[in-house]
Amino acid sequence: MTTQNNNIDQTDPFKNTLKTFLRILIPALILTLLLGVAAKAQDRTLTLDEAIKLGLDNSKVLKLSKSKIDEAVSVYNQALDEAKPTGKASFGYNRAEIPANKLAFGTQSLSLPKSADAWLGTVSVSEVIFGGNKLKYAKESTDLLTQVSRLDADNDKDEITYDIINSYYGLYKVLQSKKVVQQNLASIDRQIKQSQRFFEQGLVTKNDVLRFQLQRSNIELNGIDLETNRKIINYNLNILLGLPEGTQLAIAQINEADRQVAPLTNYLDTAMSNRIELKQLDLRTKYAETGIKNVQANILPTLAASGSLYYVDVAASPIPKSGSYVTPVALGLSLNWNFGALWTNKNKVSQAKIQREETIINKDIKLDNVKREVNQSYQQYTQALDKIKLLQTSIDQAGENNKILESKYKSNIASATDRADAETLLYQAQINLELAKADAGLAYYTLLKSTGKLNK
Repeated sequence: MTTQNNNIDQTDPFKNTLKTFLRILIPALILTLLLGVAAKAQDRTLTLDEAIKLGLDNSKVLKLSKSKIDEAVSVYNQALDEAKPTGKASFGYNRAEIPANKLAFGTQSLSLPKSADAWLGTVSVSEVIFGGNKLKYAKESTDLLTQVSRLDADNDKDEITYDIINSYYGLYKVLQSKKVVQQNLASIDRQIKQSQRFFEQGLVTKNDVLRFQLQRSNIELNGIDLETNRKIINYNLNILLGLPEGTQLAIAQINEADRQVAPLTNYLDTAMSNRIELKQLDLRTKYAETGIKNVQANILPTLAASGSLYYVDVAASPIPKSGSYVTPVALGLSLNWNFGALWTNKNKVSQAKIQREETIINKDIKLDNVKREVNQSYQQYTQALDKIKLLQTSIDQAGENNKILESKYKSNIASATDRADAETLLYQAQINLELAKADAGLAYYTLLKSTGKLNK
């Protein structure tokens, strides 16, 4: 039966060809569709808010910060555990062999057994009633360090957010510049065609045509540099956002709303109350003050209570039998005072006070640095806004100049050099305006970061 089917296929070459074609075509179509989907998945347009959310969700640094917070909380819980009563229990067996078991006391003698068995069990509980408040200070110290760790995580979040914003605006600047390059290439191509027609008509020289072609080459070189920068920024941003490294990112249009600039003093006041570093130094000052109290507590006495239960069984069997075991119970209070600390603790207290003063001085230094940082960010932002206004005027002027020289060039009044220079001025003004807009947006977020309000 198989042979018969083979013969039919051999007598129908069209059918064999169709089957072969379908076997090749169907996998090819599936592969093409898959590649198309994969290629489409590699392109992604992001808003700034989406980029920040992606970056924060996928940040390995923030995961490490979370782990440090968990560690600090664990240390704090351990400090709480130190205030709880301690207890322990033990149970053991001893056997003693006594080869020499007689003692002579003059005419009297004492005989001991050749061997003895003993089971000994203890259960004890102790509680520090007053330990010079050292446990209290330990809890306060670890709680303060936990708060510092949380602020460290907030600071890391701000840094990561700013890195994302910086890269996002960097990519935006490159992409906008590339658009201007494409627009100017299209414009210069029209000029080249026009100059070639004029050359053929004898209205301009070959040198005039070459001037436009040289201008086009310079624009293309700028485009190559921009593409290289785009690839670098795009790759780095993919890493920051946790995206596949081959993802080609596009930036959603950034529409920077007109933001009212408040007086510098408003931003300085905001920074004083919101900067994480200043909050951390306040906590470290409290930590240093707690350290002073902890050292001073060395001169105080400590009071502890304890209770113990003993089980002593002299039988060979661990099972209690009447008359073979005793169970003494002991309760006690112990008062300890290391009065030598009265004269050995002074220098330790002095060292702790010096550490507190160092923390206070560090805060004063940080305050000065924050003020300088806020002022610099404020001045750069206002400067960026002024540049945008000036560059908008420059574009209007360059555009008008370009139209005039274009008309003169067509009328053979202006030279090709003047025409090319006017085109270059307009091209440069357009690029400068796009870059200034991006710089203003980044400067605004830099100002927010300097005031501690980037993620608030």
